Amino acid sequence: MATVETKKIRNVALLGHGGSGKTSLAEAMLYITGASDRLGKISDGNTVSDYDAEEIKRGFSLSASLMNITWKDCKINLIDTPGYLDFVGEAAQALRVADSAIILVDGKAGIEIGTELAWDYANTAGLPRAFFINKFDDNDARFARVLDDLHMTFGKHICPLTIPMVKDGVVKGCIDLIDETAHVFDDNGRHSVEIIPEESKEAVAKYRDMLMEAVASSDEELMMKYFEGEEITHMEAINAVHEGIIHGEIVPVFCGAATKLWGVWTMLDKINESFPRHTAKKNEKLTDGSDFEIVPEGEPAIFVFKTVADPFVGKMSYFKVMNGSVKRDLVMQNNTTGNSEKLAHIYVMNGKKQTEVDELACGDIGMVAKLSGTNTNDTLTWNNDIKYSTITYPTSYYTKAMIPVSAKDEGKISQSIVKMIEEDLTIKYENNAETKQMLVSGLGEMHLAVLCAKLKNRFGVSVDFSDPKIAYREKITKRVDVEGKHKKQNGGSGQYGHVKIRFAPAEGDGLTFTVSVVGGTVPKNFYPAVEKGLLDSMTKGVAGFPLVGLAADLYDGSYHDVDSDEISFKTAANIAYKKCLEQAGPVLLEPVGDLDITVPDSIVGDVMGDLNKRRGAVMGMDPAEGKKGYTVVHAIAPKAELVDYPIALRAMTQGRGSFEYAVNGYDTVPNNIATKIVENYKNSNS
Repeated sequence: MATVETKKIRNVALLGHGGSGKTSLAEAMLYITGASDRLGKISDGNTVSDYDAEEIKRGFSLSASLMNITWKDCKINLIDTPGYLDFVGEAAQALRVADSAIILVDGKAGIEIGTELAWDYANTAGLPRAFFINKFDDNDARFARVLDDLHMTFGKHICPLTIPMVKDGVVKGCIDLIDETAHVFDDNGRHSVEIIPEESKEAVAKYRDMLMEAVASSDEELMMKYFEGEEITHMEAINAVHEGIIHGEIVPVFCGAATKLWGVWTMLDKINESFPRHTAKKNEKLTDGSDFEIVPEGEPAIFVFKTVADPFVGKMSYFKVMNGSVKRDLVMQNNTTGNSEKLAHIYVMNGKKQTEVDELACGDIGMVAKLSGTNTNDTLTWNNDIKYSTITYPTSYYTKAMIPVSAKDEGKISQSIVKMIEEDLTIKYENNAETKQMLVSGLGEMHLAVLCAKLKNRFGVSVDFSDPKIAYREKITKRVDVEGKHKKQNGGSGQYGHVKIRFAPAEGDGLTFTVSVVGGTVPKNFYPAVEKGLLDSMTKGVAGFPLVGLAADLYDGSYHDVDSDEISFKTAANIAYKKCLEQAGPVLLEPVGDLDITVPDSIVGDVMGDLNKRRGAVMGMDPAEGKKGYTVVHAIAPKAELVDYPIALRAMTQGRGSFEYAVNGYDTVPNNIATKIVENYKNSNS
């Protein structure tokens, strides 16, 4: 395969709400360009991009899939992304290396939450965007309504490049507003160019004027021609659209029916003519915030944006050539670890199909296998210590405890989960020493269900999920003086330890141990034993949870010359501790933290009402930075009440809400709730 020049490479991410047709559009592009010899269908489980067994089973995308096609003289790298919120990390990976984004919109459903989120993701990534109104052939589809909604929701830069062609009252094809040609499609997706029918001319005049106004606004000379009534030439329009897309002044709208191949030819032409190449932005951001100039003929540098843990191929690292070009057998340095890595074999991907190549030019995307010391977000260079800005992933708060189904599974969990975390950086894993649980966190129920299935299918590890335990603690509230005496005599040497200890609440989590013994009533060599006895006892309070914040002053006691030893004084300290728990008013503490919730203004009242039910306290509100129409609600809430909050907030806000949470301390649990917690704890441990 010949190396494709940088100027002829387009990297396009496909975004949109789940079910809007991203995978079907990719399949249509593959088929039309000859990259695939059949038109796969999601319902048949034979599409190129959804090749994972779990994707085929569920009927939708779970991970970003890379494909490449050639249209005319242009190579287009397509990255099909999942539309479901649980897999937004995959979309973040695609947007980091894409140079533009096409957002699909269902012609019947119109703008959905996934449409809005896709716009926000692409906007945050600074990518030029375009819309593809899909399923426009359906009788219930309303192109004009959807276009008006796009214009109203996303701004004046929205303008159509293609519109439906209506003939005899039925959608027969689409009209290219720049070329002013009608493309008519048959049942097999083949198209022919015809004269625009009479009944579509009014719509053409309306939408072409909208397009020409957008074209004119991108250039002063064109603006003068437009207002003076002069015709903007075909090439001027193409160049203006190209520049307008790059600078965000034009957001083109296409229409079509992906499963029928309708409208895809026209859009491929426009991707070729007008979508930006990698060098259009001139610079790449580094981790320190500075710009690094893109030099296609410069020193080679790649950025790893995705990792796949394949049980047969091994570790697969997907990368973009950010600078220079890379060749097979090139040795590069990982600027995160400092280790050298050899690119022994370089591949381009079409779903799971690998095609080996000798070289990839600047801006191209490929895959290299078995880079054992390289992970997602790593920069590899030939002779430079730069690090490209990394992908920012959402924090996962939906946590479950993993329970191995068998002892065989338990032995393989840790190694398998590490490989899955390499692949999906939104997964978090913790072996919690306090609750004795293996905890895994994801972005939602489906995310963890898919993780469970992948562990089984790839690594033969079977796990079940249960609710995570909350790491409660206990603390005394009163100051008490108690006595602990241990005396045992059963022939021969006995045991004797006697302490008087003053207990009180203290700051901090641990034990504050002091000694104020006068006259040697307790010898100094037994002080450490008393302290050790208290520390051991504090692992369980009256309810069975660890006790924290305890001050203990050993002020008196007695000993026996023969029978006293360290064990006796440890036991005496334990007796004193138990008496302390009976008298010092112990309370249950729960982890609490700062909760910042970002939601649309219209839903703030609902969120605050829900917080009250979760024993949360609202501390204030601020307008969300960089998100018009959104508010950040600042609150303090107990962790126990937020176990299901990722699911609840998503349902409450239809996916528009997000939150950040961090435990920063402990607070007293109300008595009525504490009683239930203690009862449940004792029942589960009985």
